[in-house]
Amino acid sequence: MSCSAKRIMVIDDDDDIRRLASLSLERVGGFQVVSAASGREAVEMATKDPPDAIVLDVRMPELDGPTTLGLIRATESIADIPVVFLTASVHRSQRAALEGCQVTGILEKPFDPLHLPGQLASLLDWS
Repeated sequence: MSCSAKRIMVIDDDDDIRRLASLSLERVGGFQVVSAASGREAVEMATKDPPDAIVLDVRMPELDGPTTLGLIRATESIADIPVVFLTASVHRSQRAALEGCQVTGILEKPFDPLHLPGQLASLLDWS
């Protein structure tokens, strides 16, 4: 893997989703990936070693995606990291509310592991 590969943090409480997204981004997309099972863990990890972008699950116990995003935006050292929500909740009203957050974009679950890296790169303008 190239040293210049972008580093992505995947935050999801579901082990299988986190593992699948990480494998997809690493093997298909060539990204470096770190993962976290909770919002609190992710903020702590990102503060110590900021990633280039974050893929953040919307529905998680304890701290949900929007609350985690708020912590990220309130932490000066990581406030400007692009964040993309990953969610199964894509009803029109819910999508509008999520788009109102300070996110770069929204990806839907279930996702196609072969297309996830390209979709993410496109949202982040990394093409």
